[in-house]
Amino acid sequence: MAYQSFEDLQVWQRSCDLTVEICQELEDCRNYTSRDQMQRAALSVPSNIAEGSERDSKGDFIRFLRIAKGSAGELRTQAYIAKRLNLISSGKADSYVKETKEIGAMLQGLIRSMQSST
Repeated sequence: MAYQSFEDLQVWQRSCDLTVEICQELEDCRNYTSRDQMQRAALSVPSNIAEGSERDSKGDFIRFLRIAKGSAGELRTQAYIAKRLNLISSGKADSYVKETKEIGAMLQGLIRSMQSST
């Protein structure tokens, strides 16, 4: 796994893009609880990738990647619920679900890669 910084990681870039999209989509949402929870989960993904990358150990990085993967799953659940509550369109929800699944798979691949390079 050759990279200089977390900014080089495609999974970090994509999770940042998703976070911005979700924050913009929910900007006017009056269901503050759902909005805030979705935004926090979305922010957690790239933030944990970055924090883990900046730690001094591979084990810490893997632990933070797992936290980021969990947050992607949390966000996926919230997208399903927001769709059912008509807070976001079906198309947006489906897009968020697809992207969080792909980000989760990318994180799992990165975790495996790091574990095998031990």
